[in-house]
Amino acid sequence: MSPALGFDADLIVVGGGPVGLAAAIEGREAGFDVLIIEPRDGPIDKACGEGLMPGALTALHRLGVDPPGHEIAGIAYLDDTRFVEHRFGENAGRGVRRTVLHAALLERALDAGARVERAKVVGVESEPDRVSVRLAAVSTSTEGGDGTRGQLLVSAPWVIAADGLHSPVRRLLDLERPAQRDSRRRYGIRRHYALKPWTDLVEVHWSGEVEAYVTPVDDRTVGVALLGPRRTDLDAALAGIPALTDRLAAAPAVTPLRGAGPLLQRTRSRTAGRVLLVGDASGYVDALTGEGLRVGFAQARSAVAAIVAGQPARYERAWRSETRDFRMTSGLVAAARSPLRHRIVPAAVAAPRLFGAIVDRLAR
Repeated sequence: MSPALGFDADLIVVGGGPVGLAAAIEGREAGFDVLIIEPRDGPIDKACGEGLMPGALTALHRLGVDPPGHEIAGIAYLDDTRFVEHRFGENAGRGVRRTVLHAALLERALDAGARVERAKVVGVESEPDRVSVRLAAVSTSTEGGDGTRGQLLVSAPWVIAADGLHSPVRRLLDLERPAQRDSRRRYGIRRHYALKPWTDLVEVHWSGEVEAYVTPVDDRTVGVALLGPRRTDLDAALAGIPALTDRLAAAPAVTPLRGAGPLLQRTRSRTAGRVLLVGDASGYVDALTGEGLRVGFAQARSAVAAIVAGQPARYERAWRSETRDFRMTSGLVAAARSPLRHRIVPAAVAAPRLFGAIVDRLAR
């Protein structure tokens, strides 16, 4: 389908990460000419737990994407003396390297006919019948010059912003809410180790001020991601978790340390005229159960459905419904920052059915 007269596309998707690519695929399935704006080249990585919950895997299959990885049968919480686990029901999850997931989604989006422009968004203006997006082309080193192409203006009737945790579009449209004070902010760091997985569960180890997520991502590799305060040192934090120290002692690191944060991001609204925010750009809670992508894929689907209907307010309602389960996660996050932190694992051990019900709810 060609873009409507006078437009560069029917739908512009800002951000070529997993949720942005899902939105692009949804847009193509709806018959739109889709232009993806993404400044980064090649597979995009991120400091995250990399565990796809069963619901996220189901959403990927609906999009025609089935990335390789390692089966995840459930989630376990551990501290230095206690352990509780809950296994999923009929459907399993999957541990998948973020770069593998991105490559699979990008291939699917390109096969579906989406186009990609490698550029940065430096301006957005939402008008009654269109959105104009000003781009700065990414410079590349060339003989005889720096390769800079200057700025370009593109437009479409609709824009989906899936440009991540620190969304430039969200900032340009003044949709950000004030950040929390630094003492309450949490950051993520991640590294992979060459080690055969010892479990088919995502293990969440609670110790001191951090949670360590151990996710099998293939038959020879585990990913270790930490959530904690700013400037958390991964090796020092792992030294406080003997169960992991012993397992990782002889395992070589196979990826460099990668960080992200602050993780908690809040928005005034998820829509501004003809611009709709999805994924981390729409607001993020540092989830303790791995449901972020499941929610992001659902948001991408709902955003495109609202565009098809020509009713952006419909997406705002859908967003609230799809993020409702984050309230349980928010409670866990609040407890993790409070004097009650040391009671989280004992409480889960004492109430395994409640722990299982929460995991099942978030795994849908």
